Amino acid sequence: MTMTDTPTPLNRLGRLMIDQPLLPLIGLLILLVAVLAILNPGVLSMFWAGNTIKIAIPLAMLAACQTLTMLTGGIDLSVGTVATIAAYLTATLAPMIGVPPAIAIALAAAVVIGLVNGFGIAVCRVHPLIMTLGTALIATGCLLVYQRYVIATGVLIPDFLIWLGTGKTGGLPNSLVLFVPFAALIIWAQRRSGFGRLLYAIGANEAAARLSGVRVWQVHLALYTLSSLIAGVTGLLYLGQIKTASLSLALPLDLPSVAAAVIGGTSIFGGRGGFGGTIVGALILTVLTSMLTLMQIPEGGRRILFGLIILAVTALFIRLTDRS
Repeated sequence: MTMTDTPTPLNRLGRLMIDQPLLPLIGLLILLVAVLAILNPGVLSMFWAGNTIKIAIPLAMLAACQTLTMLTGGIDLSVGTVATIAAYLTATLAPMIGVPPAIAIALAAAVVIGLVNGFGIAVCRVHPLIMTLGTALIATGCLLVYQRYVIATGVLIPDFLIWLGTGKTGGLPNSLVLFVPFAALIIWAQRRSGFGRLLYAIGANEAAARLSGVRVWQVHLALYTLSSLIAGVTGLLYLGQIKTASLSLALPLDLPSVAAAVIGGTSIFGGRGGFGGTIVGALILTVLTSMLTLMQIPEGGRRILFGLIILAVTALFIRLTDRS
């Protein structure tokens, strides 16, 4: 073996990040928690842990949309808008027609947006970034028009959504009742289901997948419909957590959801990643936000530092894995 054949520490770390991506991510999360404990020794508690998990869950669910679409080399920039629309429709329609029909209409609207995204990407061959961004803008405009007609009807936030979004049992958030089965299903589906394997195959080499007989357009149509449905359910959970109907409810989570997926090890070029890493990525971003808040960094400085850390972690991951 020559000197050039000897694995360097960076090569070993890169190989570890490919073979066991959760290990370095969990290490980074523990490091951030340790720094947080040094900055404010009294902050770590069961109360803090429960709140951190509660805040991270909606972000992780929206990041699931990004993880699934990024596995095929795509992206979904409409998830924040879809979540906001689902929440707003539920809150404003519930006083007029009841909670179950309001939720049904809200989720139906989410599915329609997903079908439009899927049709544009799968059939019209529009790039996912452009298609989902355009759909988000159109849907936002429709929501503004709708808001003019229901501005005087009042809002009603269902009690079970408040229980799910803000309640705690044994110090842990009730939203885990929804999130744990959801996460288990997504992780299982990615690796064990035929649909999940198709996502990886398309992301790794779409042309080869087509030659193998995969109907790529059907996969894209189902994928973006599923992504919007997940975003709609997330909007309902977020409505119960925030307890207010807002026209910008989940919009701030759009880019962080992308960041959580990328930090979690999902490649923006497709074919690599998983929801397990995305969950840890969402926790990392949530802890980082808590740290910057405790440091009393001004909003502008927090945004700058937040962006720099995301870029640094992402660039490090790409560099290390490419070296391997």
